[in-house]
Amino acid sequence: MGRTIEKLFRSPYGVPNALQVVDEGLWITDQITDRVALVEIADPSEYGVTRLIRDIPSESSNTSGMALGGGSMWLAANGPGTLWRPERPTDAQQGQGEILEIDPATGVTRNRYPVPDGGGVHGMEYDIYEEGYVWITTLKSQTLSKVKIDGWSVEQVLDLPYVRAHGVVRVEDGIWVVHTADRVIVKLDVESGVELDRLGVPESDPQPHGLSIFGEDLIYCDAASGWVAKIHL
Repeated sequence: MGRTIEKLFRSPYGVPNALQVVDEGLWITDQITDRVALVEIADPSEYGVTRLIRDIPSESSNTSGMALGGGSMWLAANGPGTLWRPERPTDAQQGQGEILEIDPATGVTRNRYPVPDGGGVHGMEYDIYEEGYVWITTLKSQTLSKVKIDGWSVEQVLDLPYVRAHGVVRVEDGIWVVHTADRVIVKLDVESGVELDRLGVPESDPQPHGLSIFGEDLIYCDAASGWVAKIHL
């Protein structure tokens, strides 16, 4: 079953905009409440959802990306949450996204970092092949930045082929980036940014937002419909 898309189940929250597969299951972050839920990856119940293992609050806002790595959970706050809910004192500022490093057990914020070049952010990834680095989509400049966590310095910037870059997945031979509005997921060379591969998502399937590796395949969520879907590679 190559290059096909399979609907799996719906998120326990209505607007899932980021996700990450871990050994225990699947973390999904909600864009409205900014809570993060760990759910089973299994056949859904009659309500279309799987079992909720646990969930945690966060100080993130308008959350539009997440990653796990280095003993922390990382959330991409795409500005304040006031479009969806009442303002909170911990919200990111208007037009200025932030990256929050949090405790995955409690949701307590460990550190807050600025988005490279300022502006909003829709996706990020912890680099499991180069420990101590994260990749962040920088919407203001339509680029993908590789950032060294120690000192929070930008080490590399790749130009992106389309606007509205969203979920990011680092693989051994490249890095996948979702472009939500264009319904395309491109695989780029991590050194040159040259396109190596691409996946198109038909209108008949859920729109891609957050993205994670799922064994040999990919898994994504659709903030509009609440679906979680698998891309068979």
